[in-house]
Amino acid sequence: MNRILKKRFLFSTVYTAVLALFTLFVLLDTFVIPHGYGGRTVSDGKQAAEDLFGEEVAEKAGDGTPIMTENSYTDGNLSVSIETIRLHDTQVYVAEVILSSAAYFKTAFAEDTYGRNIREKSSEIAERVGAIFAVNGDFYGFRNEGFVIRNGVLYRDTPYSSSRDALVVDAEGKMFAVREKSTSAQTLLSDGAWQALSFGPVLLENSEICVDEDDEIGKMESNPRTAVGMIEPLHYIFVVSDGRTRESEGLSLLQMAELMESYGCTFAYNLDGGGSSTMVFNGRVINNPTDGRSGGERKVSDIVCIGY
Repeated sequence: MNRILKKRFLFSTVYTAVLALFTLFVLLDTFVIPHGYGGRTVSDGKQAAEDLFGEEVAEKAGDGTPIMTENSYTDGNLSVSIETIRLHDTQVYVAEVILSSAAYFKTAFAEDTYGRNIREKSSEIAERVGAIFAVNGDFYGFRNEGFVIRNGVLYRDTPYSSSRDALVVDAEGKMFAVREKSTSAQTLLSDGAWQALSFGPVLLENSEICVDEDDEIGKMESNPRTAVGMIEPLHYIFVVSDGRTRESEGLSLLQMAELMESYGCTFAYNLDGGGSSTMVFNGRVINNPTDGRSGGERKVSDIVCIGY
């Protein structure tokens, strides 16, 4: 009888250990171990830019001598001006961006690689690609769902399992939302999509606020946030708010939507927030990121950026 009990105990111990190791591997594989996906590369984006905008625009590296201050940049193709305001007990950073072509509305991956668990700080990605201005993106690498079109290249055509609106920027610089389950990323690409990011929700559409205090209860709380809005094609507003600190409470989605409305946006979309929220200008982090694990910038999988 003792032998039987010992065998059962040994079997149970081994089974539990194997199960624990398997669970640990799954967790590490999902959240820690980097996986670069083959196929499309950054060089494909350069070709896509030439196809959409022409070689002259795609290869342009600035037009004339830029005029720069601590919080502004202007040349013949783009301008960026940043102001800091105090709103709802929160430090908020608002960037107005005007472009001559949507070719300068770009995105970039951590380590220049599309994949899962491949991460860098927003400021590091921005520096590597030479961005003049950048904010964090949608952290696509944390999920296996959601459309991913970056710089005219389709990387993922899997719609989000629950209802979600993707942000699209087309070759004319128009910004709009599409319900992922009602179309495909390939269709969007064929119709001229330049960028597609999946996070949300939509904050403003046709100049109307799309969120209220009864929507998305868990997300309506005050937090650090990142959002992008369009006044008209090629004229954008980027907003990053601090939060979760003694100095800054953070913004709710409704407060962010109201702010975008006050700047004249006709459309606005919420990007990844919390510890990811980061604004970078000319190599300098403008806001105060608050990643709970590091106390500074969070490493993310992608950025939205302005530059050549």
